[in-house]
Formats: sequence, structure tokens, C-alpha cells
Amino acid sequence: MLLTAALAAIDPRPTRPRPSEKDRAAPPAPLAGVFGPVVRNARFCRLPGSVPRYISRSVPHSTSPGRLPDANLLHLPPPGLDWLLAQDVGDAGVVKALLFERRELRYLAANVSSRLLPGSGASSGPLRLADVDVPELPAEGWQVVRPRLTGICGSDLATVAGKSSRYFEPLVSFPFTPGHEVVGDLDDGTRVALEPVLGPEARGEQAPFEGAAAGDSHDYGYLSCNHHLDEGIQVGYCATTGGGWGTHLVAHQSQLHPVPADMSDEAAVMIEPTATGVHAALRGQIKPGDTVAILGAGTMGLCALAAVDAFTEAGTTLIGAKYSVQKDLAAELGATRIVEPREMKRAVRREVGCRMVGDDLAGGADVTIDAVGSPESLAEAISLTRPRGRVVLLGMPGMAKIDLTGLWHREIELTGSYTYGTEQLTNGSTRSSFAMAFDLVQSARLDRLVSAKYPLARYREAITHAAEAGHRGAIKVVFDLRDEKGR
Repeated sequence: MLLTAALAAIDPRPTRPRPSEKDRAAPPAPLAGVFGPVVRNARFCRLPGSVPRYISRSVPHSTSPGRLPDANLLHLPPPGLDWLLAQDVGDAGVVKALLFERRELRYLAANVSSRLLPGSGASSGPLRLADVDVPELPAEGWQVVRPRLTGICGSDLATVAGKSSRYFEPLVSFPFTPGHEVVGDLDDGTRVALEPVLGPEARGEQAPFEGAAAGDSHDYGYLSCNHHLDEGIQVGYCATTGGGWGTHLVAHQSQLHPVPADMSDEAAVMIEPTATGVHAALRGQIKPGDTVAILGAGTMGLCALAAVDAFTEAGTTLIGAKYSVQKDLAAELGATRIVEPREMKRAVRREVGCRMVGDDLAGGADVTIDAVGSPESLAEAISLTRPRGRVVLLGMPGMAKIDLTGLWHREIELTGSYTYGTEQLTNGSTRSSFAMAFDLVQSARLDRLVSAKYPLARYREAITHAAEAGHRGAIKVVFDLRDEKGR
């Protein structure tokens, strides 16, 4: 089934006819005696698939702007009331954001169109540029962040293209503003990089140990504890927090990392994807002299390559790169051998000197990092890895039909690598992936992976560019919100 249940529900509320032009032109004075106390403190909004509604700003904290109120506080406006609300409220507190809504037909259209034309889901799917309220602080310890630059990630592209896994059903809430690779400003002017995972502390629970990163928990039960947050695995998938594809979001203090004054915004926006690459490299448990193969030379593959070069003692690192910009960067970031993706098996065989058993290598790489995440790339990763070697799945996968007999027979370890956390280093010390990423971004000059910047208004162009990045000579495409009105 192509649709995820998380994205598949059409708003069941019945719609009602819009007021006529005559009704809309009617003066609101007769309504004031009935609705006056509410109208003076209301905001006007349109919920997905519904007629206009208004929500009182006089209601308790849990139903204040930015969150849905109880059913008895949600009203259909009488004729002329929407005019009154527009006159009364204006655009105070309203900012721009890209909203991803829960609309089945749009999601299906994105899935179909994206198969034909990469990036077209931004036009055909349930993503739109909207005026939204500034997200309110859900609890103590939270702060407003005003994004400066926000990256377009592969997982964002999968969502926009209608290809999300059903696994995420209980881990998102709608409508959400995408965007989790963020550098932004706090109210006091402090520039921060966002660690977007909504971990135990963000959800009002205890961290698993002192100094733990958001992704360190051995029990994901905290994801079901919505004390003050809607469902959401990260900022960028949670209706409460907003996301980086908007001018404002909110984040818990445990998610905020101050950015040094000498680090550019372009470098800072690369910290989150770099931390992901660091985590993948260390999940590989690469030993001195190991042969490492990396599938994919987009942002994730190149960040993993840089991390392997900086933080391990790998003997040889091979990477499959299709486009010239990827090949050039791979050479500068420490690859020993750079080959066409279709030549990876031959290159690994030549490097390790193994024989063939049928169409498979008898030996292979000690560690293979799959930075693509497709069924085809995972099957190839298994085929490239020696018996009792390790495959690290870095690229976000989905539903896959794959023959795992080789994994079983060769006793290969398949290891997931979701985001980042506290890393155990070879000298016995520990350090967070984010701290290591700050160093790596600077030392490897990973700011150069940022290839293009777009304002929010050009989001369709930006997403298409990101979906076609390789053959257009790009790696990382970002939204530039520094000059957005109302930021």
C-alpha cells in the first residue's frame, strides 16, 4: 500500500456552504451583542478540509493559539463573522511557514507525480505556504528559535514525494512544518544549531543518564508521553513545535547548541547532517586497517566519508559517486578510491583480492555504509560485505522486498543508524555526535556542501532542485530565511 495511515485521513468534518457575498458584506454590529466577548479576543483560521472557524484567545492555556481547542470552543462563524475577525485581528503574530497537511488525495497525487518528475510533489502534494501563528512555548525550558538557514533532507524529500513509511503513523502530528537541519537565533540573539530529536527531556521525562543526548534512550516509551507536545519524532514532524521551513519554531533547551562566532551559517546548517554521518561511521565499529565501502555520495554519504576519515583508522575507503561534483568532494574528503556506482562490486573485489562464488563476492568489505536506503542499495550492501562483516543502514529505508539469504548465510550484522547520540570512542572516552560534528564541519570545510539557497516563496523550485541535486551539480539545498518578513 503506497499511502501511510499517518498521511491518509481526510478531515471527516462536514463542510457547510460559504456565506454569500451579500452576507459577507453585511455589517457585523448585530453580532457584537452575542459574540462580542469572544470576537474581541479571537483569531481567524481555516482548518484543513473545513470551513472557516475562529478560536478564542480568551480560552485557557491548553487551548490558546497554535493548539486546537476543545470541541465546545471550536465554532463555525455566522455570516459576516469572518469579516469581523479579519478587521479585529489583522496579521499580528502571524508568520510564514510551509505546512504539510493531512490530505489523502493530495498525498496520492504527490506519490504518483514524483515517480514521473522528481520534486513535483511540492506542487501536487499537501504542502503549501501559509500564514500561521507563532508556535507558543509548550512548557518551561522551551525557547523560540528563528531559523536562519534550514536544509532540505532526504527524509523531507521522501515525505513531500508521498513515500513515507507506515512506521511513522504514531510518530507525527498534523499539520506540521517540515525542516530539522536548522541554524537559527534565540530571542536574546544567541545563534544555535538545532538537535531536532524530541527526546525524553523535551517530553518532560528524565534523561536515561546524566549528559545523555536526545537519541540515547534504550526505551522509546517517552514518545507516547504527550504531556505538552503533540506526537512527533523530531522538530519538523510535530504540530506543536513548528519546523525549520518556517520563520519560527520552538525547541527545548536540551536541543540547542550555541554556534561559535567564527562559524558561518552555511557551516552551522551542516552540523545536524554531519552528526548523522559521525554516528553512522562509529556505528560501523571500524577497526584499524579495515576496508570500508560507502554507497551514495550525496550529503549523507559525503558526511559519513568525512567522519570515517577523521574518526577511524580505516585502511581503505571506497565510495560510489555518480556525478562530477560528488567525485571531486569525495576525493577531498578522504576517499581512497572513487568509482561509478555500478562498478562497486568489481572495485571491492579488486581491493580485497577475493574470489567469486556465482555472482557474489567470496569476501568483501569489512564494513559497508548504505547512505541511500533503497531496497536495491541494501541488497548491494549485503553483497559487498564479507562474511561476518557489518552493514550500516544510514539512508532512511521504507517498505522493501529483499532476499536476505545472503545476510543469513554470511552472518553479516545489519545495523541501523537513525540520528546521533553519545559515542563510545576507542580510547574509552565518550563524546556526543553533535560535539564531534562541530569539529568536523570546520576541519573538513563541510560548508562547501551547501550549493544553493532559496527563500520560502520559491519552495517548489527549492525542492525540485534538491530532488535533482546530483545531476544539477549540487549537494545540499537550503532555505534562506534571514530576510523573511516577520522573522
